[in-house]
Amino acid sequence: MGLMMLSPYLLVFKMIKTVKLTWLTLILIALLGTPRISAQMAATKAYVEDVKEITDIMVYDVTSPVAAARYYAYITLTSYEIMAQEEKQNYSSFSNFFNRPLKAPTDSETQLKNKVDAYRYALLFTGLKLLPSGNKLLARIQKVKQNLSEEELDYIEGIAQSIVAYANQDGFLQLNNLKRYTPKRGEAFWQPTKPAYMAPVEQNWNTISPFFLKSANQFLTKPPIKFDLNPNSEFYKLLSEVKEITDRNDKEFNEIAAFWDCNPYAISQIGHLEFGLKKISPGGHWIGIAGIASIKAKLGIEKTIFTHTLLSLTLHDAFIACWDEKYRSDRVRPETVINRHMDKFWSPLLQTPPFPEYVSGHSVVSTASAKILSQIFGSKFRFRDTTEKEFGLKTRTYQSFEQAAEEACISRLYGGIHYMDAIDEGIWQGEQVADFILDKTKAYFPF
Repeated sequence: MGLMMLSPYLLVFKMIKTVKLTWLTLILIALLGTPRISAQMAATKAYVEDVKEITDIMVYDVTSPVAAARYYAYITLTSYEIMAQEEKQNYSSFSNFFNRPLKAPTDSETQLKNKVDAYRYALLFTGLKLLPSGNKLLARIQKVKQNLSEEELDYIEGIAQSIVAYANQDGFLQLNNLKRYTPKRGEAFWQPTKPAYMAPVEQNWNTISPFFLKSANQFLTKPPIKFDLNPNSEFYKLLSEVKEITDRNDKEFNEIAAFWDCNPYAISQIGHLEFGLKKISPGGHWIGIAGIASIKAKLGIEKTIFTHTLLSLTLHDAFIACWDEKYRSDRVRPETVINRHMDKFWSPLLQTPPFPEYVSGHSVVSTASAKILSQIFGSKFRFRDTTEKEFGLKTRTYQSFEQAAEEACISRLYGGIHYMDAIDEGIWQGEQVADFILDKTKAYFPF
C-alpha cells in the first residue's frame, strides 16, 4: 500500500526532474548556438562592410555608373568563384554561363582553414588590383591577410589575378583608343548641359563584353517618340509633363527625386567656383540595398556573396544594354529643350547627368536589380533603405524591392531629367535583361 501511495510522488519527481533537464538542455543549446549564429552574422556583416569600403572608394574616384557596375562585377566574382569551389554542392561556377570563356578554379590541394577571411581577401585583393584608388584597401587587407597562410594567399591571389586578366580582355582598356563622341547638330540630339557642360560619359560602352547577354543590342527598346515642338505632338506632351511636374514643387516628389539622385557628376557652383559633390552611383545604391537585405535576412556569408555577385553581374549587363541605346537614339535632355523653347531660366530639380536621355539608366538597372533581389529574398521583402543616409538624406522604407524600383524609376521624372517614355522603355529593358539572366541561372542556384 505504501509503495502504491509513493508511486504518484515518484512520478511527479521524475516529471520535475525531466522538466529541469529539458530546460537545462534548452539553455545549453541556446548558449552553445549563440556563438555560431553570431559568428555567421559577423562574417556576413564583415563582407557587407568590405563591399561598402569598395563603394566608398568608387565615390572618392568619381567612378561613372557603368564603370562602377563593371568593378563590382569582377571584384565580387573572385570571392564567389573561390566560395563556389568550396561549396560545390550548392553553387556552380559562373564560368558555366558566361559568353566569354572563364576558367573556373580547379580542384586544389590547398585547404582553406579560414574560409570567411579567404573570401574577404579575394574580394579586397581584386579591388586593390582593379580600382584606381585600390590602395585605400590596404589597411583592411592587412587585417584579413594575417589570418591566412602563405599557401592560402598564393591560391587566392592566383585566382584573383586570373580574373583581373579576364577583366582586362573585355574591351575596357581599349576605350581610350576609340573614336570620341561629337554632339550632333540638330535640336533633337543631346547637348552638354549646365553647370559644367561636361563631355558625354562612356560613349563607347557598348563595346564592352557582357557576361550573359549575347550582344549589347539583344533587347532593343522602341525608338523614342519623335522630336516635335508642335503643341499637339506626343513629344511636346512629354516635355510639358516634365515641366509641370517640377513646377509643382511637390515635397514628396522632391524627396523621392533627391533620394534616388545617385549622380556621381553633380557640381555645386558658387560664383565662378565649381565643386564636385561626390555621390553614390545607381548601381552602388542597389548594392547597398543588397547588403541591407542580406543582414536583415540573416544570410550566411555564402549566400551573401552569391547575392552580391549575381546582382553585380546583372548591373553590368544592364548598363551595357542601356548605354547602347543612349548613344543610338542620342536624344536631347528636357533641360535643353525647355530652356530654348519654354523658359530660359528653368532648371530641373536634379542636375542633368552628362549623357543622352533615352533610355533612363535608373529605370533599366533598378528594374533589373529588383527582379534579382526578389528572386533571392522574395517578392514581399520589407526593408528600410539607409543607403543615402550618409549623404544627408532621410531613410525610406519599402514593402518590396519592386516598390523601391518603381520609385527609383519615377524619380527621374520628378527630378526633371527624363521624359516618361524613356522611363517606360527602361523598365521594359531592365525586365528583359533580368529575366534572361534568371532563365540561364536559376535552375543551378539556391534561390
